[in-house]
Amino acid sequence: MSNKNKNSSGVVYSTNPDFGKDRIEEQPEVSLPPNQQNLRVTLDKKQRAGKKVTLVTGFSGTTTDLEALGKMLKSKCGVGGTVKDHEIMIQGDFREKILQLLIAAGYKAKQSGG
Repeated sequence: MSNKNKNSSGVVYSTNPDFGKDRIEEQPEVSLPPNQQNLRVTLDKKQRAGKKVTLVTGFSGTTTDLEALGKMLKSKCGVGGTVKDHEIMIQGDFREKILQLLIAAGYKAKQSGG
């Protein structure tokens, strides 16, 4: 087992004396208001052994707000799901219900795909 530094970028040696000091600081993410969000609701069953999941994509904002939205959708639908890679994944085909919930919460949402 190797003990790698978590902040390491894979560079072993650099001749630049200022290496590592010029890291760009990330801008803090700010969540857009719900009426400015362009959310897409799709049904997906690829690489899921035939199981259907409803995906909500297109959210712009912090992961905390995204997780809160995902938690609300999961509880209203009464099913499980997850939030990762800036997507909300709800188990089962709940496109219509999720679309209605998002519009009722003030989000701009569309159904995309088949």
